[in-house]
Amino acid sequence: MTTMTVSFDQDQLQGLIAAIQEKPERGQTLWQAKTHWHGGFRSEAEIRGFTIPMDEPSALGGSNTAPNMVEVVLGAYGCCLTTGYVANAAMRGIDLQDVQIELEGDLDLRAFLGLIDPEEVTPGYSQVRATVHLDAPTASPAQLAELHSSVVRTSPVGSILARPLQVNVELAS
Repeated sequence: MTTMTVSFDQDQLQGLIAAIQEKPERGQTLWQAKTHWHGGFRSEAEIRGFTIPMDEPSALGGSNTAPNMVEVVLGAYGCCLTTGYVANAAMRGIDLQDVQIELEGDLDLRAFLGLIDPEEVTPGYSQVRATVHLDAPTASPAQLAELHSSVVRTSPVGSILARPLQVNVELAS
């Protein structure tokens, strides 16, 4: 196993935390994405100058050139948790050597495919499970349990998945 080096700008992060503590309105942020269709079920998301391709697997009629959107959600959640573990471990002085997270989600395709009313069966995930593997050889079980609890409680993507939110979709003319 390769040992990872925790290298992120802790001073930058601590500065942001202090600025938000001083003026809580600084914590109100806006995030954006734009998507483009590329034929078939292929599309891409543009986010802060990055491009993330997406497609459906062959079984759903896609060309299987990229992960699909619900897979990207799982990946986003795992990466969000990873960021949380890395940042919080560093700020707590925990020597974190590696983070690996396995995720899976249960999704019933019937509502998405129009075979059942979405009020009867959600077209999205009904359950998401994650198994976290932390390699922190000098941390106590209590430290790891507290780290884990804090990260899960404060994960933005976890919150998006677990809590209802208002979504407005408008059709432009």
